[in-house]
Amino acid sequence: MESMAPSIVVSPGELADALGALRASTPLVQCLTNTVVTNFTANVLLAAGASPAMVETPGEAGDFAAVAASVLVNLGTPNTEQAAAMRETVAGAGAASTPWVLDPVAVGSLRVRTSLAREFAAAGPTLIRGNASEILALAGEAAGGRGVESTDSVAAAADAAGELARRTGAVVAVSGEADLVTDGMRTVYVHGGSELLTRVTGGGCALGAVCAAFLATGPDPLVATVAAHAFYSAAAERAAATSAGPGTFAPLFLDALAAISPAGLGATAVLS
Repeated sequence: MESMAPSIVVSPGELADALGALRASTPLVQCLTNTVVTNFTANVLLAAGASPAMVETPGEAGDFAAVAASVLVNLGTPNTEQAAAMRETVAGAGAASTPWVLDPVAVGSLRVRTSLAREFAAAGPTLIRGNASEILALAGEAAGGRGVESTDSVAAAADAAGELARRTGAVVAVSGEADLVTDGMRTVYVHGGSELLTRVTGGGCALGAVCAAFLATGPDPLVATVAAHAFYSAAAERAAATSAGPGTFAPLFLDALAAISPAGLGATAVLS
């Protein structure tokens, strides 16, 4: 019997449409992120075609979440004041139905951020994005990990990602050699990227912000998340092709994000 080809979950046209919608709308992305990556994250969003807003002051962060197009909550450096702002923001985003991303940086072995990540995962994020060790830990599974570095493979986290998606109602994305994106029913692998992203501060964290920007472009969070990962991977590959190392990669990566067209993304993305 002739084997059947796997169905295409996200089409090239949908990828192109998502990037086109982002460029047309310039979504306002509120970022509560770690202090190490703020500038790089803002520059990545600008290069992609979005508008960054680093609004994380308690007393106004929740109000801003109601007017932002989307929100990133990144737990890289969760000091007491930022944690309070994050709680306000999560509540504000929920009340206004603003799509938001939870990036559970280095959860598992560190108590404060692990507690916050579990609290926020139960509060209805649109997307949870992390490396394999972070997703395993957030799902309650045994995980490795060394700080922000994953010692687990994407394959090892695949079942946990699906279970976490079904439990929380969020799309879950797992970064690795091939990024996995799942809503608990549909699963897509996004291929490409560059190892140089791991040698630039903020390479993973800024991806969470780009995902937030794409979530503002359409009604299907899985399609938006796949488009964000495909866009990010394509830019990384383009930058790595002419860079001499991490120092030249970072500015070339910003240039590549700005240069990729909707049609170009649809034509070059590799999904399975």
